[in-house]
Formats: sequence, structure tokens, C-alpha cells
Amino acid sequence: MMKEFKVTPIRNGTVIDHIECGMALKVLRIIGMTDGKVQSPVSVLMHVPSKKEGWKDVVKVEDRELDPREVDKIALIAPKATINIIRDFNVAEKHNVVMPERVVGKARCSNPNCITNQNEPIEPEFVVEGKNQPVLRCVYCDRNVDDIAENLL
Repeated sequence: MMKEFKVTPIRNGTVIDHIECGMALKVLRIIGMTDGKVQSPVSVLMHVPSKKEGWKDVVKVEDRELDPREVDKIALIAPKATINIIRDFNVAEKHNVVMPERVVGKARCSNPNCITNQNEPIEPEFVVEGKNQPVLRCVYCDRNVDDIAENLL
């Protein structure tokens, strides 16, 4: 007989649902859960069944709500994600992430010769092309960012 493990519900916090398979650990990095200073329980579910997409990852963080900057970054690597704010064991708010049209100061250009990488007082800025598999194009040098998750600031 196979034992089934369930993840316990959280009283208060955030559930990031419908993350593309394999991206949960990158989401953890965005929300600062990999720096060794985690103060509250975190649950990571990877490659779990999804009625909408077939398979998904899920991240649950107790006693913490995300700030808008974190949500914007999550949208870039998990464009189908939903953010559920949990209060007293119930979903108080539910939001789909929104893909921005422009990204300013949240990622670095992967071109080492770009002016944004030359110690100039210029914030990196990108145009977002594509919504399901977004591509960031630098407004200064026109280079596409190679790996969005690795270049997030």
C-alpha cells in the first residue's frame, strides 16, 4: 500500500500556484527564501498534477505576503502563476500575475558591453516581447536576455 503525503494548509501567508514545472526553485530565489534567513515555514511542491496545465509547481510561504516587485519578477519566469493570499486558512485574495510591457531595474542585460553594465548611472530597461514565453529585449543595445531567471536583480 502506497502512503500518500499531503501538504498541510497554511493559516496566513501566500500560495504561488500554477508555476511552470521546474521553476519553483527559481521562484524561491526571487522571494528570498534561499538566502538562509528564512523565518517561516515554506512548502515546495514540484511536478504535481494540475487540472489546467497537466503538471505544475507550487510554493507556499507562511506568514508572508509578497511585495509587488517580487510578483513582477515571478511573472517573468512563471507567466501563468496565480498568487493566493491566505488569511485564517481561507483564500482572501487571488491574483493572476500580469506580464509587464516594460521591465525597469529588475533584470540585468546579458551583453557585457551594454551601457547598463558600464558603471553608468543608467537603470537597465527592457521591452517584454511575448507573453507565454517572454523575451526581454534591452532598449539600449537591443540584445535579448539569455536566461531571465539568472539575470533578475
